[in-house]
Amino acid sequence: GSHPPLEDMPPRIVEHPTDLLVSRGEPATLSCKAEGRPPPAVEWYKDGERVETDREDPRSHRTLLPGGALFFLRILHGRRGKPDEGVYVCVARNYLGEATSRNASLEVAGE
Repeated sequence: GSHPPLEDMPPRIVEHPTDLLVSRGEPATLSCKAEGRPPPAVEWYKDGERVETDREDPRSHRTLLPGGALFFLRILHGRRGKPDEGVYVCVARNYLGEATSRNASLEVAGE
């Protein structure tokens, strides 16, 4: 029984992030799940700029979870700005192409 080789497939987003309303200092998770072959690498963008996670900066409060979701240890929100508030998308890439999720806005409650 010889199986035909599995064909490589471009990424597709199977779980999109949804809008979040989070209290300051609370944890939050923006979901994202992508499929493809080879398994795509996921990156997040906020307002068009790439989101740094603890992979790039060990002190970051943002972690990329193994499935592709973006986890915030706590939502940062200061008098001088709202570094976590904005519109997020996740992008999944492999050598065959890329897929972009729907936009999800993260808002900080209060104030």
